[in-house]
Amino acid sequence: MINSNIICVHVFISGKVQGVGYRYSTVQEAQKLGIGGWVRNRLDGRVEAIFEGKEPLIEQMLQWCHQGPRSAKVTDLTVETVEPQLYQRFEVKETF
Repeated sequence: MINSNIICVHVFISGKVQGVGYRYSTVQEAQKLGIGGWVRNRLDGRVEAIFEGKEPLIEQMLQWCHQGPRSAKVTDLTVETVEPQLYQRFEVKETF
């Protein structure tokens, strides 16, 4: 049975988010919060991520995503709730 306190969101981050350490900063932040999932660059210039964890932690992660690392300039964040996959850790995936 899936823990009902666990939510999973699929996120697309737009703006100046590639070449600024966004993915690796995202990994650090997600690991700090104990969130599972992954992050990757997309060929269209966006960053894509899946975040899975307790709702308050996901909310914190999404707030962080609006800013990102110091050199990032986030212009848009698209968030869609998806079915939890029970990720065990948070990692960087290959560019898609």
